[in-house]
Amino acid sequence: MGNTKPITAAPILSDRVRVNGVETPVTFTAEEGILRWSENRLSIAKEVLGITVEDSKIKIRAIKEKDDGGIICCGGNTKGTVRRSYNLEMLTEDSLRIWSQKLQEFIDSLGRPKRLFVFVNPYGGKRSASKIFIDSVKPLLDDANIDYTVQETKYQLHAKEVAKSLDILRYDGVVCVSGDGILVEVVNGLLEREDWDSAIKMPLGVVPAGTGNGMAKSLLDAVGLSCTASNATLAIIRGQKQSLDVATISQGQNRFFSVLMLAWGLIADIDIESEKYRWMGSARIDYYAIQRIFRLRRYNGCIKFLAAPGYETFGEPADPKGETISEVKSSLVQHKAYCGPALQMKDFNRKIEGPFVSVWLHNVPWGGEDALAAPDAKFSDGYLDLVVIKDCPKLTLLSLMTELNKGSHVKSPHVLYFKVKAFVLEPGTQLDDGSKEGIIDVDGEVLARGKGTYKSNYKTLMTYDKLYIKVDQGLATVFSPSIIS
Repeated sequence: MGNTKPITAAPILSDRVRVNGVETPVTFTAEEGILRWSENRLSIAKEVLGITVEDSKIKIRAIKEKDDGGIICCGGNTKGTVRRSYNLEMLTEDSLRIWSQKLQEFIDSLGRPKRLFVFVNPYGGKRSASKIFIDSVKPLLDDANIDYTVQETKYQLHAKEVAKSLDILRYDGVVCVSGDGILVEVVNGLLEREDWDSAIKMPLGVVPAGTGNGMAKSLLDAVGLSCTASNATLAIIRGQKQSLDVATISQGQNRFFSVLMLAWGLIADIDIESEKYRWMGSARIDYYAIQRIFRLRRYNGCIKFLAAPGYETFGEPADPKGETISEVKSSLVQHKAYCGPALQMKDFNRKIEGPFVSVWLHNVPWGGEDALAAPDAKFSDGYLDLVVIKDCPKLTLLSLMTELNKGSHVKSPHVLYFKVKAFVLEPGTQLDDGSKEGIIDVDGEVLARGKGTYKSNYKTLMTYDKLYIKVDQGLATVFSPSIIS
């Protein structure tokens, strides 16, 4: 090996500054986006949130690894990081003007959002969203000089109403400090607008503050980050984005836009019926799951689908002849809102007949923070991941449920796991009691309740009958965390 020195990018700015009363050299390298002085090194893209000018000083607000020794603890804990503040005192007015301008121009070049509309759902989960916003979200947005408008949701579908009339030109993104429910409302509100095609391009951010948090968990886990409010907020501030598939669920003239999952059978029953034990907190799910498994229901019915390439052997051939598509066509109501991809019965060329223990359709990997329901799911591959259990011994089923946090349940011989482009659900009665039907759960809310079910007298958007589901690839956009070196 020779004595060749490594080639480094030439600094675009070099000067002297005063830090804690001591003069020291400072450099800023544009190509790397690195600011250096004394023993300090800051990556603008990865670590710097924002800058302000105070008298002759440039105040830099950043996020650093915890072992760096921070002065402000970052609420929510972001995988060992803390908020830090640095003051660089410039020696001349010209230096102050040039350095503040160049640093701000570099930050602006990163494509970060400058104005956000923030929904806070004070009623979701443990009713902690308002505190999470104040402790973990607001300080980071303030550090990043982001202007934001906060709207607390007052009732169910409030966020949807606001999204339908929101002046989208005023904002660079919409943030949901909540569980998954508010995100789903926002997506449905944007797609019911006449300008839906531009509205749905609005980047959406999710800060976990509810019960499910499946979307936030999926986005953060994809890059190895823990599911915290601070990690999610930093992802929004940094402004990286990715596309997200949207599934349109149609029945007659009704439609619902889903970004997470659809469940029917065991998973839906546990999710919805366990609400009667809400006083138990998160333990209600496990408690009720054991009850439901040992008093297992199986459901008559049929699913039909268009399998993704490589999965055409699942199920058996379906003959669409003689079936009407009037139900599908009638969903394309006569207004300018988004109506979903066109559907034709010939799309559904495979089928699986019941009875079923569970049918679970997933758009993202995680159904909640502890349920890796569909480990192979991708955010914008144009497919939904289908998890089907037709029959399974109760003790084996209990074991499968305990493996949900690892995603290993899909490897069981009792589980069918594959990808579909389009899907039809024809739900039926319970096998052991023909007078009772089931619940269809979409994105954590009840889409349809059959007769004899929990709260069956409550009104739902759709009836317990045939549903059509098809995916529009990459229709929505979400703020997405990324690993910045």
